[in-house]
Amino acid sequence: MRTILRAFLTGAALLGAVSGAYAVEGTLTLYTSQPNNDAQQTVDAFMAKYPDVEVTFVRDGTTMIMARLQAELEAGSSPADLLLIADSVTMEGLARDGRLMAYPEADVSAYDEAIQDPERMWFPTKLITTGIIYNTNAPMQPTSWNDLLSEEARGQVAMPSPLTSGAALIHTQAIVANLEQGWDYYEQLAANGAQASGGNGGVLQSVAGGEKMYGMIVEFLPIREKAKGAPVEFVFPEEGVSAISEPVAILANTQNPEAARAFIDFLISREGQEMAASQGYMPAHPDVTAPEGFPALSDIEILPLDPAAALESAEADKETFADMFGQN
Repeated sequence: MRTILRAFLTGAALLGAVSGAYAVEGTLTLYTSQPNNDAQQTVDAFMAKYPDVEVTFVRDGTTMIMARLQAELEAGSSPADLLLIADSVTMEGLARDGRLMAYPEADVSAYDEAIQDPERMWFPTKLITTGIIYNTNAPMQPTSWNDLLSEEARGQVAMPSPLTSGAALIHTQAIVANLEQGWDYYEQLAANGAQASGGNGGVLQSVAGGEKMYGMIVEFLPIREKAKGAPVEFVFPEEGVSAISEPVAILANTQNPEAARAFIDFLISREGQEMAASQGYMPAHPDVTAPEGFPALSDIEILPLDPAAALESAEADKETFADMFGQN
């Protein structure tokens, strides 16, 4: 009798689990800094897998989307269930303030521990590195960060400002933490006439158009544009590159945690990672092939950065940079 009862309960539990898998439904709102086309493709692919979930998204740059989210949270509520933005440092701040929901059961066993949160508050969706772009008419082909300090690069370097770009802030912090010169590297850049303003798109436009010969930039932009015929090349400098993981997280105030967890599962699955590669990004999953034009993930030297330490020094680092480049 006990055996029959146990079998019945086991079967009921399995049925419940299966039913639960199909019970993912309702609505989700995603706040994201992804480009519009990528955000739409991501949402569409998830809804194709979970047709009972309707996902809407709000898109803006990381700085702007975070300003909106913070204002809403301080006012008492936000419609956002999920956040998919550029950098883990911002996620660290939200986690510290109790704004994120942990998902310890997420399967990240294949992922490098160095690019994810041990508390499982946020999860990497891709790797976006910052290296050097140069115009194919440039007199020098750089291979090192120090090449941007050369006479050939005087007045010819463009870079995004960490005051407006989250990826640029992380890049600045990684360079300062890992290059022997530390902040002296940026002082030398400023003295050599490097120009810092706006985001990565402006750097691409400046170098591809020939206004500047060199720049610091996230890799997917020049790799994509080179494939379309733009006169640019991208270099992974010999010292290494900074990296952001475009993390995704569940907001603590979500009204649909089950669907939100399913969204996380989708993005970190092989299927989700293959979608990221098809969009032209370096997948964070080591077993998913990088898109054409990218080296293998194992061949890229990543400059290490502690997100928690970067969060603590972020405001001071921005002030230091602003003083050097006259952006106060």
